Amino acid sequence: MYSYDPLPPVDRRRTEIRHLDLPCEFIAPATKEAWEKRARALKEHILVSMGLWPSPAKCPLNARITHRVERDGYSIENVHFESLPGFYVTGNLYRPAGPDGPHPAILNPHGHWREGRVNHEPDGSIPARCINFARQGYVAFAWSMAGYNDSTQLAHRTFGDNRKLLWGLSLMGLQLWNGMRSIDFLQSLPDVDNSRIACTGASGGGTQTFMLTAVDDRVKAAAPVNMVSAHMQGGCICENGPNLRIDTNNLEIAALAAPRPLLLVSATGDWTVNTPVLEYPAIRSVYALYGAEDCLAEMQIDAGHNYNAASREAVYAWFGKWMLQSEDGERPADRPFEPEAPESMMAITPGSEPENRVDEEGLTFDWIDRARRQLRRMKPVDAKTLRRYRQVMSAGFRSAIGTPGRPGQDPVETWQGSHKTGSGTVRRGYIGWRDGGERVPVTEFRPAGDARGAVLVVHPDGRIALTANGGTVPVNLIQQLTGRGMTVLAADVFMTGEAEGEMDMLSHAYHTTYNRTVIANRVRDIITAVSFLRRHSGFSSICLVGIGSAGPWSLLACGLCPQIARAVIDLDRFDDDDQAYEEKLFIPLLRRLGGLTTAAALATPADLYLHNTGPALDPDGTEDAYRAAGATDRLRMQREPADIRQVVDWAVEGPGR
Repeated sequence: MYSYDPLPPVDRRRTEIRHLDLPCEFIAPATKEAWEKRARALKEHILVSMGLWPSPAKCPLNARITHRVERDGYSIENVHFESLPGFYVTGNLYRPAGPDGPHPAILNPHGHWREGRVNHEPDGSIPARCINFARQGYVAFAWSMAGYNDSTQLAHRTFGDNRKLLWGLSLMGLQLWNGMRSIDFLQSLPDVDNSRIACTGASGGGTQTFMLTAVDDRVKAAAPVNMVSAHMQGGCICENGPNLRIDTNNLEIAALAAPRPLLLVSATGDWTVNTPVLEYPAIRSVYALYGAEDCLAEMQIDAGHNYNAASREAVYAWFGKWMLQSEDGERPADRPFEPEAPESMMAITPGSEPENRVDEEGLTFDWIDRARRQLRRMKPVDAKTLRRYRQVMSAGFRSAIGTPGRPGQDPVETWQGSHKTGSGTVRRGYIGWRDGGERVPVTEFRPAGDARGAVLVVHPDGRIALTANGGTVPVNLIQQLTGRGMTVLAADVFMTGEAEGEMDMLSHAYHTTYNRTVIANRVRDIITAVSFLRRHSGFSSICLVGIGSAGPWSLLACGLCPQIARAVIDLDRFDDDDQAYEEKLFIPLLRRLGGLTTAAALATPADLYLHNTGPALDPDGTEDAYRAAGATDRLRMQREPADIRQVVDWAVEGPGR
C-alpha cells in the first residue's frame, strides 16, 4: 500500500548548502502591514548579526581635523574620530565654498578599490564624486574601510575568527558601526542639515550603502552602485557577517529603504546585469505597497564593474532631485579637477598616531569587556526590567538561532510501524516542517493506559542510547516515565544518532553567513520535536529532559520555546570560556547575547531543574530572573548530577513534589 511521505528523503540541511553565488529571489508580501512587520524583524536580525544588538554604548567621537586645503569651489579636510574607544575612523571631509549652510550631506563608503578612499581612475574615483558633490552644494564625507589607507588597526581580508563571531565582532559589523558613527559625525557639524543625509558607494561600498540605509533611518536617500544582485551577495569578509543572509538576501535588505528614495545603478558587465528586469521589479513591488514607485529608479551603464563618470552623473541627478529639489531631468556633469597627492589626504600619518589607538588584540579585548559589562547592566531585577530584558534578548535569540516553521504551521510526520512492549507502545518515524528541509528521526513511547503528560528526551548520542535490543526496548529512564503515565518522544536531533552524517562546510566561503551551525540546527530540532509532541499528545505544555552534552542545547531551546513548561537540564559542567563555546556550543553571537545564563532567564517562569552545573551559568543571574518573574519556587539548581529518580520526579510532578 502506498504511503505518502511529506518529508524529504534526506535532510536537506546537510546536502543543500547556501552560499554567496546561489541565485535567490525576493517576493514582497501582499500588504504594507505584512511588509512592515517583516521589515522590523529583518532590521533586528541585521543588527543582531552585526553584533550591534543590544546597541553598543556610543563613546565621544573626539573628532579632529588634521589638515585642510581650499580649492576652486570646495575645501578638503583630513579627519579622524573614534567610533569605539581607541578605534579610529579616518576620512576626508569635502565642503562647498560659499555660504555656511546648512547643507545636505552625502556619505561615501569606497569599496574595494586598490587605493581605497583616494582611488582615482576612470572606472572609479572617490575624490571625483566627492569634489563634484561639494561643488553642487553638499558636504561629502569619504572614510576608509578597515585596513585601507590610514585605517591600519585591522587587516581587511583576514580579521575574524570563531571566538570573535561568538562575541559578535566582525569586520562587517565594525564597518556598519563606522557608517552609523559617520552619520553622528556629520550631524555634529554646524553646516550640515541633519534632515538631508544620503549615502552612495559602489561594490563593497554599495553593500555598505544599502546595509546602512536598511538599519538607520537617518539616511534619507541612497544609491548603491553595482552591488544589489540576485546571484552574487558580496565576495569579501566585510560583506558577509555571521547569520546575515539566513532566510534573506540582498534584494530584501535593499528593499528596507522603502519608501525613501533609492536609485539602483547597475552595469552590463558584472553581476548586476539583470537589475532592470529582475532586482529592480522585485524591489519596486515593495515601493508599490507605499504608493511610492516614483521614489525608486534604476540606471544601467554599459560598462564593467565601475563607479565611472556615467554612473556618477546618474547619482548626481538622483540626489539633486531629492536632496536639492532640482528640476527633473537636470543632470549635473562630472567636472574636471586636479587630484590631491594621496599621501596628503591621510588623517593619521606615521608618528602621529593617537596615544590610545588599539590594535586587533586590544579592540577584541575591549569589545568583549564592554559586552560583558552591558550584559551585567541589563540583568533583570524586577518585573519591568525582566519584560525589557525578554524583549531584547528574545529577539537576539530568535535571530541567532532561529525558530523553525512558520506562524500557524504544524510539523508533519511519517511513521514506519509500531510494536507493543510490556510498558506500552513504541513507534518510529520522522518529523519536520513541510518544505522546511528537515527530516528528524524520532521514536515515540506511549504508556499502556491514558497519558497524563508528555516528555521529550534528548540524548547526545540519539535514540539508540535510550533503547536496547536494536531500539525495541526502552531503557530504565523511559520505562519509569511511561510507567508514571507519560508519553515520551526521543529524537535524533541534527547529526546525532540515525541523523549522523557528513556536512560540507568548506566548499564555499562564509558558511555561517548563509547556513545555521550544527548546534543551532540541533536546538531548532528540539523546538520542532516540542511542537510536534504538543500537537500530537494533546497536552498544551511539554516537559524537556536534556542529557549530557545535549543539556546545553536543550537549555537554549527553553529560552526560545514557551511551550516547554518544565525542563530537567544536565549542564554537563559546561565551562564559561570561549573555547568551550567554540568546541561544544558554537553559534555566532551566542556569547554576545549572554549564552546559557540568558537562556535560563528567558525560560522563566518554566519549572526549571538545572543540575550538573558548571561555571557557564551565573546562578545569581538566573535566580534574579526567576525572582523578577515571581517564580523562585519553580527553579532548582545543583552542582551534582541528578539521579534517575530526581529526573523522573521533576519531569512528572515538577517542583511541587
